Amino acid sequence: MTQLIEQAEKLANLLTANHQTMVTAESCTGGLVATTLTELAGSSAWFLGAWVTYANEAKSGWLGVDANVIKSDGAVSQPVVAQMCAGALANSDADWAIAISGVAGPGGGTAEKPVGTVWIAVLGRGKEVIAEKFLFAGDRAKVRQQAALQAMTMLVAQLSNK
Repeated sequence: MTQLIEQAEKLANLLTANHQTMVTAESCTGGLVATTLTELAGSSAWFLGAWVTYANEAKSGWLGVDANVIKSDGAVSQPVVAQMCAGALANSDADWAIAISGVAGPGGGTAEKPVGTVWIAVLGRGKEVIAEKFLFAGDRAKVRQQAALQAMTMLVAQLSNK
């Protein structure tokens, strides 16, 4: 958890320095990024909120992810996390969104998407979505922690490159 908090602090400092805010749309992490961010006192100044869209129906209903895209590409895919980010920004006043969807395990994996497969996307208003696929090792808790850490790391990188 220390690494997660350290990365959350970097993220908080960058968002604060840039006078920007963020939201999250999380599936396999179940709100772990949001939980980590709200461990920091004063996080409401830069963290507006989160959607935990574990079920595909929530991804579609709450964030506007196209159900046909979920059906054709699967919930763990680039187009889904990109649409999750877009939906999170469309439904908030935030400057940035993080989206995460993956197979945390121990079951649910396939040959094409084994346990540990996670797609993460970051999107800023007026910017192109950045989405990457990862294959994390370890048990369910480790996959979730690595995914949350990587998502925050990706947003830190974007904020550092502005």
